[in-house]
Amino acid sequence: MRTIVIPPDFDAWRTIARQLLAQGAHPDELLWSDNPTEPSLFSQPPPSPPVPTTTPITVPPAFVDLARSAAAHTSEKRWALLYRILWRLTLGGERHLLSIATDPDVRQLQDWCKAISRDIHKMHAFVRFRLVAVDTTTRGEQFVAWFEPDHRIVRLATPFFEKRFAGMDWSILTPYECAHWDGQKRYFTPGVPRSSAPDEDALDDLWRTYYRNIFNPARVKISAMQSEMPKKYWKNLPEAPLIADLIAESSARVHDMLTTPERPAKPAPNNAYLESLRQMNEQPNPDHKTS
Repeated sequence: MRTIVIPPDFDAWRTIARQLLAQGAHPDELLWSDNPTEPSLFSQPPPSPPVPTTTPITVPPAFVDLARSAAAHTSEKRWALLYRILWRLTLGGERHLLSIATDPDVRQLQDWCKAISRDIHKMHAFVRFRLVAVDTTTRGEQFVAWFEPDHRIVRLATPFFEKRFAGMDWSILTPYECAHWDGQKRYFTPGVPRSSAPDEDALDDLWRTYYRNIFNPARVKISAMQSEMPKKYWKNLPEAPLIADLIAESSARVHDMLTTPERPAKPAPNNAYLESLRQMNEQPNPDHKTS
């Protein structure tokens, strides 16, 4: 049994998996870990060189996409499962494995990918940037946000922020990894504790004002809201302190909306073009026959 120790990211796993697959290493011969205290792969005797073959090993593109997503999961079993599926798809001869939804390995892979997709969605929805500094030379504003994902999704989720906030310098801090954008390139640094995140700033007041104004008491569904916005995220949202009061006030606000007299409709503007359209609309259709 060989212990394979890698950094906790997809590219590291893919590099080692290619070497092992070229050697024909069976999944049952390997123990995978991203724990740095485990014995290193490279502290063992060098692996024998791959056996030359005239038949190249090809991997279905669909697996690469699924594996990249599942690699962000925090399960300690992910590396072993990914290599087992890779081996089955190639050396195991199960080329169409991914189409078998009832296969336990495939089902687990899909479940992990769904969890990652949900986590990315939450990050896109609940990251709130705070202004922390202004560059004295360029006058550019620098923003920082804190987020606590369930999985290692930073590299998968941050392209969204790069496109949406391309014109400002920002950092997103998480316990797993931190992402930074300087207006030209994106780069990553190790994760940090919550204490490294900035405190409240004036932008929070603007966000709370916006949230209070868009809050629709007639559409409040508390269970659905808590499902979409779990309470674990509330402590990092500037609008969170408003939620309880807005929910408590919702019944009274709905009553006010229902009892407020309807405003009279404004008269149609005196516009010759609009009047001609109205007259044309009122003319009977010669092609329409009544019985």
